[in-house]
Amino acid sequence: MNIKKASQAKPRMVSQVKTLTAMILLSSVANTASADILIGETDSTKLSMYGILDIGALYQDNVTTDGSEKLGLETSGLRQTVIGFKGTRDLDNDMDAFFNLEAHFDLDTGMFHGTGDAATDADDSSGRLLFRRQANIGLSGDWGTVIAGRQYGPALLAHLSTEPRVFKEQFSNLYSWAYSQLFTTVNGANSGGRNANNDVGIFFKNALQYRNNINGVDFGVLYSFGGQEGSQKDGDVFALGAAYTTGPLSLSGSYQNMRDQQTGEDVVTSWATGAAYNIDDITFKINYMNTENNDQNGNEILDLDALGMGVDWKWDPKHTATVAYYINEDNAPATSSETKSLVISNEYTMGDSTILYAQAAYVDADAGMSTVSQYATSIVASPAPVGEKTTLINIGVNFAF
Repeated sequence: MNIKKASQAKPRMVSQVKTLTAMILLSSVANTASADILIGETDSTKLSMYGILDIGALYQDNVTTDGSEKLGLETSGLRQTVIGFKGTRDLDNDMDAFFNLEAHFDLDTGMFHGTGDAATDADDSSGRLLFRRQANIGLSGDWGTVIAGRQYGPALLAHLSTEPRVFKEQFSNLYSWAYSQLFTTVNGANSGGRNANNDVGIFFKNALQYRNNINGVDFGVLYSFGGQEGSQKDGDVFALGAAYTTGPLSLSGSYQNMRDQQTGEDVVTSWATGAAYNIDDITFKINYMNTENNDQNGNEILDLDALGMGVDWKWDPKHTATVAYYINEDNAPATSSETKSLVISNEYTMGDSTILYAQAAYVDADAGMSTVSQYATSIVASPAPVGEKTTLINIGVNFAF
């Protein structure tokens, strides 16, 4: 990053920009840090690209209730497969301008990854967006950072250090987070409520976000404009997240609220908290999330309690093992049900930003779940069949650049 050295205020701003970049790139955690490739540079502007390629074999012993097995090639076992472009430019008054463009695709097929966006017309009903993850521009200075456009919400980012598996693409509460915020936002005809600015509670369009780090508290506040005629609140989103680390202790907290774009009723309300504590080569983590889904008239559809606990053990300079246990329960009166999941994994750093991983999950899903409950309590992309005990094994490679 081309930073002017003449200013005494710049070092603090540089720290803010680096913190923001580390949080925005989910690849920056869990030993998959990417090193940007420089495309071009002038005295004031720097352009670069980055990416993650992730693929592996996934075995599942019970795909359906009749016990059918499945073995296939699966994209994004450890992290999402992406390619991104970003740039920074020095401005007057010790400020920087920057942009982020980040596409999400599947390495097994080469196709753009599907999204949780609500289709607005026949042309985009496939949800295959080019820059699904990021398409934004921003300004940064000693006063903090402002980002405008499609972007990561601050809530999920706040918990990267406390979620037991750092929200990995397989076998973590990333899917519980996403699915619990999908059904009442993507399709109003089926769910009775709709918020078109939300993509699985992780990405938000039509959004403004302010970020800063004050006295060790790294936080973000986001507002997504509803854009509906006659009412500012119809279809809007408010989200905030904060993380704090002092010595071996890390704490996190978040809140999100989404409103129906026709009635203005709350359709998704979510909050979460977490903690992590490091002792030498061992880190203990715990994270809790509650998500409520309502239809456009305020009637409850989902009341999810999602609890994850885990331990990371760096047993060798190149190896990190993780054991995690998830108890995810839908407490809605009509659909009360639970999924319990045990995950064991190991990551071997083969070289610079290249990881060979092996991970296994044992999933026990209650019988009689509704579709909403089955997905919302899941830690895997394709939920295990209800009323079954299912084992999944995933071995793959993650290549970041």
